[in-house]
Amino acid sequence: MIVITASYIAGKRVKRTLGLVRGNTVRAKHLGRDILAAFRNIVGGEVHEYTRLLAQAREQALDRMVEEAHSLGADAVIELRFTTAEIGKNLAEIMAYGTAVVTEDE
Repeated sequence: MIVITASYIAGKRVKRTLGLVRGNTVRAKHLGRDILAAFRNIVGGEVHEYTRLLAQAREQALDRMVEEAHSLGADAVIELRFTTAEIGKNLAEIMAYGTAVVTEDE
């Protein structure tokens, strides 16, 4: 499946638009990671534990969006976007969304 942030795919044309598809995940902070994050906040530097956590969350949201697109019969998702939202004190939602389409070669 082609997943792209642009509104067009080089060498393809959109044959049919199937609509909005999305995938999301909600992740909670972890006490151990919070302690490391607080320490790194004092001395500076990247918080690798949270970098990995958010990368995994983005991939899971993306995978769920692609699954939804597949279920509609799409072969591509255009205009991919990510959004995040804080839900409560220790929860964050990551959402991937875009437009599911069927393409054909030009």
